[in-house]
Amino acid sequence: MASGPVYIVGTSCTAFGKQPRRSFHDLVREAWLAVLADAGLAAGDAARVEQAWFGNCGLGQWGQGGIRGQVCFTPLVEQGLFPERVPIVNVEGGCATASLALHGAWKDILSRQAQVSLAIGVEKLVDPEDPARTAAIFATAIDQLEPRRWQDYYTRAGEAAGKPFAPGPGRTVYMDTYAMQAAWHMKTHGTTQRQIAAAASKNHHHGSLNPLAQYRFELSVDEVLADREVSWPLTRAMCSPLGDGAAAALLCSEAALADFPPAVQARAVKLVTSQLSGGKYRALDEPGLSRIAADKAYAAAGLQPADIDLVELHDATSFCEIYQLEMLRLAPEGQGGRFVESGATALGGALPVNLSGGLVSKGHPVGATGLSMVHEMALQLRGEAGARQARGAAVGLIENGGGVMGFDEACCAVHILEKSS
Repeated sequence: MASGPVYIVGTSCTAFGKQPRRSFHDLVREAWLAVLADAGLAAGDAARVEQAWFGNCGLGQWGQGGIRGQVCFTPLVEQGLFPERVPIVNVEGGCATASLALHGAWKDILSRQAQVSLAIGVEKLVDPEDPARTAAIFATAIDQLEPRRWQDYYTRAGEAAGKPFAPGPGRTVYMDTYAMQAAWHMKTHGTTQRQIAAAASKNHHHGSLNPLAQYRFELSVDEVLADREVSWPLTRAMCSPLGDGAAAALLCSEAALADFPPAVQARAVKLVTSQLSGGKYRALDEPGLSRIAADKAYAAAGLQPADIDLVELHDATSFCEIYQLEMLRLAPEGQGGRFVESGATALGGALPVNLSGGLVSKGHPVGATGLSMVHEMALQLRGEAGARQARGAAVGLIENGGGVMGFDEACCAVHILEKSS
């Protein structure tokens, strides 16, 4: 691979939320035109894009099982808004889908296969006319060929955690798996339900400051605890909502950066590294796959955990923030709950986490989530995040996992971004 740096010259994100009247085409159009504008390019300049990576999980449940990106971009090509003959690679990795798209675009630049590459992700999870469609989309993220494998695993794990595996109506099985992990962490390390609620309350505050967030209201710790129980110890306010949206990032080489407008060059963010890891059916006390991806990222970037100024991580539930801080070596093992409760991860704290509002407040349209994290991190590193701006942030880390293999995700991505000027 080439050793030259990779730059993010444009990012975009639609508002997240339940948008049943908007089509996949609508969301893709908005994200594409917005990322083009953010990179200082007009539609006539779009021919500079040589490659595209298209992330989505659920289009198959809407009848489009293959060539998803090509179908979504066809109107844009026909209208002269996206260049003809650009190869589009379709990727899927559960909730990490958009991060895999970014990883592909990053490798394009590193390998010199392209000078400018696009990563885009889109999802629609809400269909009022066919609610079963949502469940069908989420079912794709767990083994359907040998379901006894994970059913037996969760039964054994539930006994060890002191919380039996008992899926119920009104929630996905994933909420039960997160709840069992939280119960085991509480039993093993003394983590409390109130500490999980503190993470949720903090992120609802951050989300209230984000104009793109699905939930833009604040909740106190007590209000989080008093919300409807989903699967103990998790209440509804601790769990990410269903929604629709799209997000994108435009990447380029150092040589290509020189051809962008000076204002864009000054705002460019360096994608220092993008590292992946794969999941397995691990033991309860064994570190998760995000630890592997994070260690690879630190080594590739020549950085230590102490060098990280802010974080966007995958809090599908608020317990995940506690756990992932430990896996990323940003909080001592077993101390993630205390770290969050201390205020260290809040806006103005020593290590702000999920200033976007995180998945529990910003929302989680799974095929777009990873790139929405990139959008937030770019805003922060450019100093453009407004009321939720972190002070003096120069290095940011993003963690995004997707799919389920026991208590691991199926895949995980960790990116490190750096302010370039």
